[in-house]
Amino acid sequence: MYDFAVITEWLAFAVRWVHVITAMAWIGSSFYFIALDLGLRKVPHLPVGAHGEEWQVHGGGFYHIQKYLVAPANMPEHLTWFKWESYSTWLSGAALLILVYWSGAELYLIDYSKAELQVWQAIAISAGSLTVGWLCYDALCKSKLGERPTVLMVLLFGILVLMSWGYNQVFTGRAAMLHLGAFTATIMTANVFLIIMPNQRIVVKDLQEGRTPDAKYGKIAKLRSTHNNYLTLPVIFLMLSNHYPLAFATDNTWIIACLVFLMGVSIRHYFNSSHARKGEPIWTWVITSILFVAIMWLSSRPMYEDYDFEAEEAAKMPAHLETVVASAGFGDVRDIVLGRCSMCHNAEPGWEGIHWPPKNVRLDTDQQIAKNAKLIYLHAGLSRAMPPGNVTWMEDEERARIVHWYRGLAAVDRRSAALDLP
Repeated sequence: MYDFAVITEWLAFAVRWVHVITAMAWIGSSFYFIALDLGLRKVPHLPVGAHGEEWQVHGGGFYHIQKYLVAPANMPEHLTWFKWESYSTWLSGAALLILVYWSGAELYLIDYSKAELQVWQAIAISAGSLTVGWLCYDALCKSKLGERPTVLMVLLFGILVLMSWGYNQVFTGRAAMLHLGAFTATIMTANVFLIIMPNQRIVVKDLQEGRTPDAKYGKIAKLRSTHNNYLTLPVIFLMLSNHYPLAFATDNTWIIACLVFLMGVSIRHYFNSSHARKGEPIWTWVITSILFVAIMWLSSRPMYEDYDFEAEEAAKMPAHLETVVASAGFGDVRDIVLGRCSMCHNAEPGWEGIHWPPKNVRLDTDQQIAKNAKLIYLHAGLSRAMPPGNVTWMEDEERARIVHWYRGLAAVDRRSAALDLP
């Protein structure tokens, strides 16, 4: 039987798997080469043009590595390029963005209480912001500021602060965090694809044709590689944030994201200093800890204020959700969800030890149940993921009614699309 929800769920899982694997490969090689570069030693009798060397031991053998700042005198017969890790990570991430946030824009991307966007408008903002971000960053790097790396990094942080605030004005908190990560990852991959690799190809071509390579190409590539190094840890946090509502679902989400970038810089500074044998600046961990405590406070502060949890429900229910609420069988499903799920999935959970709705999913109103129809179908209908441990004793017959309702709803959607109905 055709089941689009199951197909898309597994497709998203497969793409996410690829994304995680390629990201591990890219991050691993990036961290390794930065550590290697910082740990190079200048010793006597290095080959002409060599900047330094490093001896390493791993896997039962020894490695002797030498680095040339510009290029060796002759082109080596075998040259290993490190590029596909970055490209594959970005491409799989873009595919995941399309599968989850673009195809599920009405659930995951658009927050109608912030901006009543059409799906195409939200997607245009999503894609356009990633492109504009790279163009602005690249222009700054190619300006005279390229000679002032510290000032350039401060300006880059300013851009990230602006984007963090901007995303949170139009998207859900979860999508805002994810897009800030995608924004940063796009800069990192574009650095590899449009700057670092082309510069390295110029150097290789000069060697092949007997010319002395210009040192400026290596200097430019080094600047972009350093930026990537400092941006990596915040990107990982942002990509993991959608699992933690306290990170993405508070009024202070955009500030939390900004502080995460500062944490990433402080942590990388410690390791970079250590790898360069310049000591171990413990003070960076003190700063990181203070920033983390500040993030914890910012995430929980709204819980102690007079907050109107029903403000979102006061907004007009979008037409597509009204259709779901009016569908056959919705009343039965609503009763099941309210009886088996909403004691935890509501603004003020009644289950001991739970202080906010898990994953920030609320199921205490018709609008919220309609909005999360697919999740209810997958987690409580097709599978037994919810309720966890079946603590509320959801019966098989109730799960079957959820499945029957959702599949009927999906069938109506397909017929409406085929008949070009609204």
